[in-house]
Amino acid sequence: MADKKINKAKPNLGNTKPMNNVPKINPYWIYGVIIIAFLAIQWFTLGAGPVETNWMEVKNTMLQSNDIKKIIVINREEAQIYLKDTSYDKYTEKLKNGFTAPAKIGPHFFFTIGSVETFEASLQEAQESLSPDNKISVEYKTVHNYLGELLNWILPFAIIILIWWFIFKRMSKGAGGGGAGNIFNVGKSQAKVFDKDSRVSTNFKDVAGLAEAKQEVEEIVDFLKSPEKFTKLGGKIPKGALLVGPPGTGKTLLAKAVAGEANVPFFSMSGSDFVEMFVGVGASRVRDLFKQAKEKAPCIVFIDEIDAIGRARGKNPNMGSNDERENTLNQLLTEMDGFDTNSGVIILAATNRADILDRALMRAGRFDRQIHVELPDLNERQEIFNVHLKPIKLSPEVQASFLARQTPGFSGADIANVCNESALIAARKNKDIVEKQDFLDAVDRIIGGLEKKNKIISVDEKRRIAYHEAGHATISWLLEHAHPLVKVTIVPRGKALGAAWYLPEERSITTKEQLLDEMCSALGGRAAEQISFRSISSGAQNDLEKVTKQAYAMVSIFGMSDKVGNVSYYDSTGQNEFGFSKPYSEKTAELIDAESKQLIETQYVRALEVLNNHKEGHQKLAELLLDKEVIFSEDLEHIFGHRTWEKPLMVSESKKETPIELPGKPEVNVESVPY
Repeated sequence: MADKKINKAKPNLGNTKPMNNVPKINPYWIYGVIIIAFLAIQWFTLGAGPVETNWMEVKNTMLQSNDIKKIIVINREEAQIYLKDTSYDKYTEKLKNGFTAPAKIGPHFFFTIGSVETFEASLQEAQESLSPDNKISVEYKTVHNYLGELLNWILPFAIIILIWWFIFKRMSKGAGGGGAGNIFNVGKSQAKVFDKDSRVSTNFKDVAGLAEAKQEVEEIVDFLKSPEKFTKLGGKIPKGALLVGPPGTGKTLLAKAVAGEANVPFFSMSGSDFVEMFVGVGASRVRDLFKQAKEKAPCIVFIDEIDAIGRARGKNPNMGSNDERENTLNQLLTEMDGFDTNSGVIILAATNRADILDRALMRAGRFDRQIHVELPDLNERQEIFNVHLKPIKLSPEVQASFLARQTPGFSGADIANVCNESALIAARKNKDIVEKQDFLDAVDRIIGGLEKKNKIISVDEKRRIAYHEAGHATISWLLEHAHPLVKVTIVPRGKALGAAWYLPEERSITTKEQLLDEMCSALGGRAAEQISFRSISSGAQNDLEKVTKQAYAMVSIFGMSDKVGNVSYYDSTGQNEFGFSKPYSEKTAELIDAESKQLIETQYVRALEVLNNHKEGHQKLAELLLDKEVIFSEDLEHIFGHRTWEKPLMVSESKKETPIELPGKPEVNVESVPY
């Protein structure tokens, strides 16, 4: 099990600045400043361009006042007016264009002439009344805008090239790992490489519990550090190790610890990194990954969630199988143990779906070892709590051993969540330290959800819920093999209207008697409604779902039915060939249905008998639950007496509404909101 280190960053108080916090200068800022400076120089030194005017102003004002020095027609489209030096000051106000004005040498004004013939006729007509000395001739010039013409040719191609470059750069970032970003790297491996230049800080000390799993991977690290210790006796390095276990048990963290401990290059990537929309990319990335690994051998390659590419071939439930994924798997099989053997390259992989992996991937010579990373037991949970409690400011009353007893069935990730949630709860209450009650509230919050004390529930509904929950509590207390109840509440949490917490025993196998007692306890709520109200409700949905699954498992998987016999129709390897049909006949299916129903009905009748025999205690417990809304194991002991067939439970240190024992995660009985 594992832990993630929490780095506590110190805030920057006041106006103190961190040392060596030099702001980085973006080179694009420099380019922008240069361009702005260049434009400013051009603007202020050369002056602004000519000001737009019209023919009527030129005709009636400038020509009549004899202010025009010359007129130049540019490209037979635009007429530019040049004023005489003596007339420049008369038009100062009109020439102002922003902060500057056109230079004194001109041009000063411009207008569009239309056709040249019309302009010449209009100009000649306007100058008929002028003396010959004051008449103005028109000059014609053709000006080529080479830069504009060049841009007209180049700009479309530049835009197309820019779009092409942008698209394929994005594709190469998403598809091709490492190297320059271009489309040709789409088949390159995306594995992150950790070597002497970039080491991982996690080590085996950060991995709490998992003693056997750590021993297996530590042996691999020892082989890479000193291979002669093993090879002198004729041993060979294992080709691969597969980490198998439920989610949150620390498989990936264990691989990180290997990366931190090993003094060899470590390649890390996910199974989904091989998958791509392009045909052949997955196999190409596998080849590139092993090519890089061979160059840096001895080394370790870690593939997380290998079931993304390692799923059994030809077992796709869809009609057409994924050829690209199968090609990737074929290439991986070849690289791991094909004609060209790899020396010094060890493959580590992690998955929680080992049952669906291809058999060829699991054989000896490829993944030689399967390391099972299971849920932690009591001692391992205590070690994990010791790791996660380090960064938390704790009250002296909080003990890791106590918390470990309250969390059976919790994974390492769940324990980390409990510690984090307890700190958040304490912070909401403005506490300086995290106390025991905060941890208890955190477990309640994670298992049952957030309390909804303001949820609208009628008096009749609340009474029915109380008797329902009291039925569970009564039967679980009176049956020998039922899990001992710790806490019952009728305060809504999440989608549940009521909940019962149990503290299950940590056992590896379960007997038929234990399963039947648990089934009877689960049906206690429905039986209590039938006895107390002569009617049933939809509140037992969760109970019925649990009991039905349990009954069918007893009959068809565990072989606990006399009529069906000692047979099991479940393939735990996941390699069954029954893709679309059941592995038994219709007659057997009817027998399984009948036996499962018989088991459920028998336990329901048994629950009715137990409640009828202890009707007074059940009613007293229900009324107490209506009054307090939360009751604990000591309340049941006061009503029904001590359970003589089991070890004594821990009781609360005081009569406060604070339970010492909290529920195990897999044994929480919640009542669904009626639909």
